[in-house]
Amino acid sequence: MENWYLPVTIVPSLALLILSTSNLMVTLNNEISEMIEGSKYKSIIIKKLMQLKLLNMAMVFFYVAVALLLVSAVFNGLYNIKKISLYISVLAIVSALIGLLPLIIYSFRAVTIRQNQFKNQLD
Repeated sequence: MENWYLPVTIVPSLALLILSTSNLMVTLNNEISEMIEGSKYKSIIIKKLMQLKLLNMAMVFFYVAVALLLVSAVFNGLYNIKKISLYISVLAIVSALIGLLPLIIYSFRAVTIRQNQFKNQLD
């Protein structure tokens, strides 16, 4: 029962990732809403919708990781099942790492989309 807190110590870092990703989602959603009202740049709107999908996918993996870490802590703390708890913790970390991949893709694509948006506004 002494190691139940180890999986829970990772949860605050995942919470920060969830918070920053949800802020990105809100900002991107507002941008898309504003662009749809003008509906001038349909190709950029489509790209931004794909970006929103990436952020949503990252959020799902982060939520799964948090849930698995909490389950791991409960298993280790209440039931003292160390092996299962370890496997669940590793699965949670893998889920968090998979959740980071869409954020990396989002970051690379965001610059290109923003450049195209500014280029279209100048034309």
